[in-house]
This record gives sequence, C-alpha cells and structure tokens, in this order.
Amino acid sequence: MRILNVNMSLDPVSGGGTAERTFQINRSLVRAGLQCDVLTINSNLACERIKQLNGINLIALECLIKRYYIPRLSQRIIKDAVANADIIHLMNHWTILNALVYISARRQNKPYVVCPAGALPLFGRSQRIKYLYNKFIGNKIISNANGHIAISRNEIAQFEPYGVAADKITVIPNGIDPEDFKSSDADNFRRKFGLNDSPFILFMGRLNAIKGPDLLLYAFRNLDEAFSDYHLVFAGPDGGMLNELRKKSEEMKIANRVHFTGYLGEEEKSSAYLAANLLAIPSRQEAMSIVVLEAGIMGTPVLLTNRCGFDEVKRIRGGKVVQASVEGLQKGLLEILKDSDQLKSMGSNLKRHVTDNYTWERIINKYVDLYRRVLSNKI
Repeated sequence: MRILNVNMSLDPVSGGGTAERTFQINRSLVRAGLQCDVLTINSNLACERIKQLNGINLIALECLIKRYYIPRLSQRIIKDAVANADIIHLMNHWTILNALVYISARRQNKPYVVCPAGALPLFGRSQRIKYLYNKFIGNKIISNANGHIAISRNEIAQFEPYGVAADKITVIPNGIDPEDFKSSDADNFRRKFGLNDSPFILFMGRLNAIKGPDLLLYAFRNLDEAFSDYHLVFAGPDGGMLNELRKKSEEMKIANRVHFTGYLGEEEKSSAYLAANLLAIPSRQEAMSIVVLEAGIMGTPVLLTNRCGFDEVKRIRGGKVVQASVEGLQKGLLEILKDSDQLKSMGSNLKRHVTDNYTWERIINKYVDLYRRVLSNKI
C-alpha cells in the first residue's frame, strides 16, 4: 500500500500540531512497512526535518505567497503524486494545496481521507476568506471524502455542517513517540532561563489567541498572593501576541516572574517538561492538544481547558479540566498547586495513561485499518 500524505507545512515552528502529526504519521507508517510520499510546500522546510524523513519520498512545492501557503502551480507534479498513490490523506483544511490535490484525486478517481485536526470551524483570522473557500471547494473536499478522521470525540460535531454523519467518522487521536522525549537535564533549562530553584507553570505552544496565553497570564496574576514564589514560562514561537503579553506582564508588575523562551527544539522541550511543576493549556479551541501527550510522557501533570479534546485527564487523575476563562484557570491553578504530593501523583497517573494508550506504535494501526477499509470499499 502506498499513501500520499498532504499537508501545507512540515515545519514544527510555523506548522504547529498538524505539521508534527503529519511527520509522526509518515514515520510510523514506514516503520509499519508501508510506502509513503509526502506532498508539502517548501516554506520554512528545514534541513533537519528533511533528514528525519528517512525512507519517505518528499515532494516539496515552491511557495509563492508565504502567509497563505500558496504554492507555485505544478499540475504535473501533483498529478503524478496522486497517480502513484493507492490512497491520499489530506491533513488540515484551509489550504490551496489540499484543494489542488482534491481536484486531481477526483479526476483520477483516487480514494482519499481527510483529517482536519480541528480546523473545520470558522474561527480565528481571515473568516471571510474561509467562508469563500468553503463555498467554492472546501465543503466538497469534506463531504466527498472516502474517510473522515477526527482526532477526538469533541471534533465529531464539527463535521455536521459539512453534511457528514457521526457514524461515518473514525476517531484516531494524536500519538507520541517516547524515543523523542528522553532529556533529563532539568537543571540546565532552569539555569538558561533564569529560573534557579523557583517552581514554575509551563505554557507550551504558539503565542496566539486560539491558544489562550492571555487567559493564563491574567489567571497567573490573580494568584500573586497565594503563590508569589511561582514563575510562568511561555515556551513557543510568536503567533502575534508576544509583544502584548510582554507589555501586560510589565503593567501587572510581574514581568520578573514571566519568561518567554521562544521556540524550543526537541531536547530543550523535554527538559522544560521535566523541570516544570505543571503544564497549563488554556486553549480557547483545540481538537486534541499534542502537548498533553508530551507532558504526560515526561510525567508532568496538566491543567487544561474543556476545549482541548482531552477531558479524560480528569477521569484518570492526571490533572484538572476547567472552563476556558480567566476565572476557570485561576480556580484550577489554586486547587492543583496547593498540594505538591498531588502534583506528583497526577504526573505519574498521566504518564502511565499516555504510555498505555497513546504511543504511535499503537495509534498507527488505526490508520492502516482505515486505509484498508477504504480501499476495500467497506466504509
């Protein structure tokens, strides 16, 4: 079986969770003995990421307009990539690349599956453009797919406006590769970012509105009296809010306890999780947060909103789930930080749950099964 995986970006900095998911899926499929081609755009495609795609055929189109990931039109390249595949996997939704591959797949009568990964709602910037995209082609891409993938049960309802019934959707969650998270140098991370021995709350992700870093900053400020020894670390690339967050922390007179690390590579990321007392995920909207799994594999407890697609954290006592608001986060932080023994227990529970259920070695079998069902017309 040969799979063509399509995503506009493989860059973990600008491409976010879908870029990482695409990379991990391809790597795991090859390990499972399948053939994979990856079609992407060469914007911010680093040499290191290309090297990591060992055994995978990479097809990278030239980027014409970086902001919207518009590729140079390469009909022959796309046509050949589609022709060589047994099945096509479209990741994300609001992309010109997906539209071009969809058109070619329909012309060649090739089956394809879609995994929007939380991108279906009209949320965030450029909503008018998204509306027009759906009107002209986006709705067809989703409704005509041979298979539909949600990464959490929370995402199933997002397919309904596109005319896809819940019983047609396969839930396949994000996964984690424990081999990517082996760092044990928490002290070096603390020294580098001036944390010394102070306890700290970690935020990991892009600094933009959908991720809710502003909500977390306000909630942290309101804990000043109860937990004045705690620091807050924002780890991740700027998504448009860095200057605002810096300014607000100065106005709140807590800038000496708020740190901005920028994007962290794999080794520094795992060190950050290991050093942190708690990972906070204040997202306003998310299908399933990958950083829950990253924290879990390192044994770090989490506080997350009920918009992250991982409410099972509460059931397995691996952390707390709260409302996506300043008040919800503040209440959750107060409850979870008051007992250090509870934090350690939650971290252990989450690590065991992630290890038992969310490694890519387990998750990838669900993809292979879906592809086979589509190819045998059993879905």
